[in-house]
Amino acid sequence: MKITPEHNERMASMTFASVYPHYVAKVEKKDRTKAELHQVIEWLTGFDDQKLEELIAEKATFETFFQQANLNPNAHLITGVICGYRIEEIDNALTQQVRYLDKLVDELAKGRKMEKILRSA
Repeated sequence: MKITPEHNERMASMTFASVYPHYVAKVEKKDRTKAELHQVIEWLTGFDDQKLEELIAEKATFETFFQQANLNPNAHLITGVICGYRIEEIDNALTQQVRYLDKLVDELAKGRKMEKILRSA
């Protein structure tokens, strides 16, 4: 499936604050915790709870969110299909980073063990 420039622009302008409640609901519905979600987000981005709250409060776009992130050096180990797109084939860096986050949230919600989600080389 080919990602269009319009799709990339839509991803860049979407706010993290608009998606975050959906992440929380998704993991909690599957008996995972908000703390586990934050652990996954921190692993990927380096953001602690305080920084996450700041980004949510200022309604940061995903573009701003990932510009400020210190992406985990093992993020490239996140592979597979999310929303019909093979993550490792996405050529737009920002869209790929958003999909990394989506994939980690999916894995958490599916009950995958934390040590598998937080990939190490």
